Amino acid sequence: MKRPGTLRPVAFALVFASVLGALAARSAPPAITGPSKGVATAGKKIFSVKCVPCHKADGSGGFKLTGNPTPDWRDAKRMSDPKYNDDYLRDCITNGMIKSGMVAWSKQGVKPAEIENLIAYVRTFSAPKSPAKNAKK
Repeated sequence: MKRPGTLRPVAFALVFASVLGALAARSAPPAITGPSKGVATAGKKIFSVKCVPCHKADGSGGFKLTGNPTPDWRDAKRMSDPKYNDDYLRDCITNGMIKSGMVAWSKQGVKPAEIENLIAYVRTFSAPKSPAKNAKK
């Protein structure tokens, strides 16, 4: 019969290994990197259901019930900053932002292809507006 004291190191090792695994999974880069190849119209449907409560329908952001600010996706200067590239957006949507209260949407059932569509749609808020076609000359 084994002594109960020998199980403690084994249990500790198993817990330690699972914590390391969880940390490695959190810091692992998303499977998709680079510019999004998503479809903005498909992203709009997801955005209207999941994102509007915090980011508003027009992408202007503001303050959530938690008091944390949400970004204004219409700010072309901010959105053209390389640190807010599609990899950054992908990580925020996939893994969430704990301090700001952003939900990890991948854990809520949003699939990678849908995240790509969301990124494509978010980019439309700060895209240059095409000039209105002048029918009269």
